[in-house]
Amino acid sequence: MLNFVFHSPTKFVFGKGEENNVGSYLHPYTPQKVLVVYGGRSAERSGLLGRVYASLKQAGLPYVSLSGVQPNPRYELAQEGIALCKREQVDFVLAIGGGSVIDTAKCIAAGALYDGDPWQDFFIDKKTAQAALPVACILTIAAAGSEGSWDAVITHEAQGLKEMMRSEAIRPVLSILNPELTMSLPAYQTACGVTDMFVHITERYFTNTRDVDITDELAEALMRTILKYGIVCVKEPDNYNARAQIMWAGTLAHNDLCGVGREQEWTSHHIQRRIGAKYDSAHGAGLATIFPAWAQYVYKHDVPRFVRFATKVMGVDNDVFHPEEVALEGIRRIKAYFASLGMPTSLSELGVKDEDIKELANFNDGFFVKLTPADMEKIFDLAK
Repeated sequence: MLNFVFHSPTKFVFGKGEENNVGSYLHPYTPQKVLVVYGGRSAERSGLLGRVYASLKQAGLPYVSLSGVQPNPRYELAQEGIALCKREQVDFVLAIGGGSVIDTAKCIAAGALYDGDPWQDFFIDKKTAQAALPVACILTIAAAGSEGSWDAVITHEAQGLKEMMRSEAIRPVLSILNPELTMSLPAYQTACGVTDMFVHITERYFTNTRDVDITDELAEALMRTILKYGIVCVKEPDNYNARAQIMWAGTLAHNDLCGVGREQEWTSHHIQRRIGAKYDSAHGAGLATIFPAWAQYVYKHDVPRFVRFATKVMGVDNDVFHPEEVALEGIRRIKAYFASLGMPTSLSELGVKDEDIKELANFNDGFFVKLTPADMEKIFDLAK
């Protein structure tokens, strides 16, 4: 096990109706003015936005709002939020939504206290933001894990880039998780979330670090839970228990509990970010096509680890005489599971064009296996 620092200061409030108490939960942070960031009509039509405003008013907390966050959130909107914070002297940011809204709020929070260019410095040059306005969120989509993480992924539409920043300063101080708020999601969006959180764990699970039994076991338990309840959420959207299990699993999948002390692999996410930036495709949908292809390409690097994944997570019977067949069956089963959720199984379903693959694959990446652009092209070929 490698040396590590695990810092998870977020206060999580979990359960039915807790979004109605957001004002009282924010009160100890003594905000003078809150920026409420959200997507659009869904929050308005459902009455969630109105309930949040009522709670803030009851707590005596002034607020201003910024709407319009899209999937694959745009830096251009975050710039509007940064300007709004500075103009209105906002000192606290509250996100209402899923990962796209929370990541936008994080970007705004860092940019509001920064005099330079947040995109160039934090997302391109990977400098660490030393300060940010405190961020809280009311989660409505179980997927990205942004409610407990220290990173944010933003798309710069003008530049055609989708990049990530990381800083402890942007980790939410408070996250309110009510599984009921996820029940109205379309099945496709629920499935994308289930896929995303599952691959958050595999990116940590497939590692070259040895003697990491405790995080292996944690990761396997979470993956089995996601497999069990993810399909229930898709088929029975009003099942509170399934929604609750998946919502908390999504948080634990990406607050790095499963990643400490071990080298991590993020190639599937890095490939998907490039696809998402070019085609504006759903993040989880892209991962459903890329992760099985990546696994099929690299499994020979560590057949025993893929056998462990197959037997302990995917329920494949072990065959000590044919370990590669066991490993490949595990990969086939996770691809079939994604398909059962309604996820695409090929890049062509995402609209990825053959003539774009060389450009999309033109980068080096990988910790589990070092991959060149030529390797990337082969992974794209497997994902077609």
